Amino acid sequence: MDLLFKIFIDPFLQMGGAPDLLVQTLWEGLVSGVLYALIALGFVLIFKASGVFNFAQGIMVVFAGLTLVGLHEKGVPAWLAVLLTLGVMLALAVAVERVVLRPLVNQPDIILFMATFGLTYVLIGIGEFIFGGEPKQMIAEELGLPRGAFDVAMLGGRVTFQKIDIAAAVIASIMIAALAVFFQYTRIGRALRAVADSHKAALSVGISLNQIWAIVWFAAGIVALITGIMWGARSDVSFALQTIALKALPVLILGGFTSIPGAIVGGLIIGIGEKLAEFYWGPLVGGGIENWIAYVIALGFLMVRPQGLFGDKIIERI
Repeated sequence: MDLLFKIFIDPFLQMGGAPDLLVQTLWEGLVSGVLYALIALGFVLIFKASGVFNFAQGIMVVFAGLTLVGLHEKGVPAWLAVLLTLGVMLALAVAVERVVLRPLVNQPDIILFMATFGLTYVLIGIGEFIFGGEPKQMIAEELGLPRGAFDVAMLGGRVTFQKIDIAAAVIASIMIAALAVFFQYTRIGRALRAVADSHKAALSVGISLNQIWAIVWFAAGIVALITGIMWGARSDVSFALQTIALKALPVLILGGFTSIPGAIVGGLIIGIGEKLAEFYWGPLVGGGIENWIAYVIALGFLMVRPQGLFGDKIIERI
């Protein structure tokens, strides 16, 4: 009985007894959720264009961040380093299209997935060879990102807001909105949706798979760079970031693999859910619940709605 009380009743009493701590937890979860949604958008871009989960998106986040920091360490000014990093991601997109994707047109999805799996370890090897394996400090101040924090009196207590978290939430939100407009209202966005529906049908109406894949991988590279900057500014740039990037998987399961609104909603659910779970239920299991609760939420959701909140139910005739 005592255990049930601690699990189901005590956390809610804590929420009511310390509303300022609840607001603090919700804010931190909101920031994490927006950044998870931004990571998930990189996966959505590739999935829309090829129908394949891009396992390499996580290491692309790390690779973009390491390239930016590495160029700055060589004496390149911050904003020029950003432009050069975008050039590197464009070169990577073209190389992936020509070397990996072009020979695999109309191949089964599992082959394309394994190709992105192999690409992950190629980028890890290149990254470690060029930049080393040590964590690096993101050049947040050089990029104009604010440091420090401020307190706000709220609900009988004080809530702390990190300036970098506010900047990350705003920049990520703008990026998400821009990508949503890009997909919905531009010619390239419509072509991407056509390619996602059917490679053969897209080819039949004159859409070039080669160009579309290069464009979408470059767009995913831009998302990876912004994600690397935001996450790196909150902690540092290291290969551990690719593990954080895999949090996009439960986000996509919740929201749907082809839905931008789904990525946003799924990211917020996972971000807020894991912070609440860690703060209120983490002490019951010795902490660390934040590392795995997202996958538990996703597993439970798969049993109820496997296509996701905004995903389409696919019915195949056999």
